Amino acid sequence: MAQTSDKKQKKADILDVAKAARVSASTVSRYFNHPELLKPATRKRIDSAVRRTGYIRNRAAQTIHGIRSGTIGVIVPTLDHAIFAEVVQAFSDTVAEQGFTILLASHGYDQQREYAILRKFLEHRVDGVVLTGLDHDDAVFQLLDSQHIPAVLMWNYAPRSRYPAIGADNALAGRLIAEHVLSLGHTNIACMFPPTGGNDRAQDRRQGVLGALQTAGIDLPEAWSLQTVYSISASKKDASALFSPRNRPTALICGNDILATGALYGAAACGLRVPEDVTIVGIGDFKGSAEIEPAITTVRLPART
Repeated sequence: MAQTSDKKQKKADILDVAKAARVSASTVSRYFNHPELLKPATRKRIDSAVRRTGYIRNRAAQTIHGIRSGTIGVIVPTLDHAIFAEVVQAFSDTVAEQGFTILLASHGYDQQREYAILRKFLEHRVDGVVLTGLDHDDAVFQLLDSQHIPAVLMWNYAPRSRYPAIGADNALAGRLIAEHVLSLGHTNIACMFPPTGGNDRAQDRRQGVLGALQTAGIDLPEAWSLQTVYSISASKKDASALFSPRNRPTALICGNDILATGALYGAAACGLRVPEDVTIVGIGDFKGSAEIEPAITTVRLPART
């Protein structure tokens, strides 16, 4: 009968790694904190020793002494859909090149929840924070200001944002797609946007679209101004109801490609051809948009520069 030991195997420490790599403990520390100062051969030898020994740094103990955690907190509205995947992946890839990793969380378009998540991130001593959009609860900004932590706003851009902003001009994107639809000669135009509460990206796109339509003298009937959640099934249902009556719009402008995809299915369910019978457009050019049949006409918001 095999015997088991109650003694836990001793966890490797920095001295074990140094011994395995045949370097000093200070060189191992430099490997983690300033790897660019070491020769490639030395880094390779220490990396091999770390893998063999299973050494894990105690980040919590290090941050107490002012050593950076090597993590950046990224907060997005939702993980239910892939619309943020390209940007998050691009950001993760870029910071990884600098030796950082990300902590990712979502707040479900709830600004109070975003504040609570931010506090958790700061408790974990993240080295920086990335928030989605420009509009946030004042408590969020006050917390960032009080902690003097680097912060960046992504996905939406404004030249006078409170923190550095990296993203697209969503109002311009809305105006461009509306002007494209107008250039096709449409005057009976409907719009489908997600709920804009806590979502300045959707707000700006909607304002851009409505501004272009107003400039062209196009009135948007209330029944043709749809608010639909981020869901292909929901947008298919709403588009089907929109296209069913005889007096239907000849064009539908959607606030993103998720809604536009569902609208395509809704048009097909009503026996309508796109673009012969109805024009459907989106914003975003997410992965897969070009593969849908028919391909979605959209405005490209690049995830990578």
